[in-house]
Amino acid sequence: MKKVEFRLTMPGRSSADGAWSGSGRNYALVRTMSDRRCATLLESQTTRRWSHFFGDGWVASVSARIVPSGEKLARSDGFSGYDWMVDDIMASGTIGEGPKRR
Repeated sequence: MKKVEFRLTMPGRSSADGAWSGSGRNYALVRTMSDRRCATLLESQTTRRWSHFFGDGWVASVSARIVPSGEKLARSDGFSGYDWMVDDIMASGTIGEGPKRR
């Protein structure tokens, strides 16, 4: 079993000032998975990155890395409501369109 840390950043920002209110925060989730699942998901690398284009100029980036045994992780600020991206990655290896809006 391996721990995998997922981190969220917003490298593409189309706000008026080019900023994201979450900049500088530690948006991270840790998931535990089998060695086999980890190798498949990360394509046998130690890190991997996925991007999601929202269609309005905003771009999210989710990176994943294997957490070395014994490493103490920094306190997380959650995942800014984008947990669904990690759920999608875990389920299909890609980021989908997101939760359906009503």
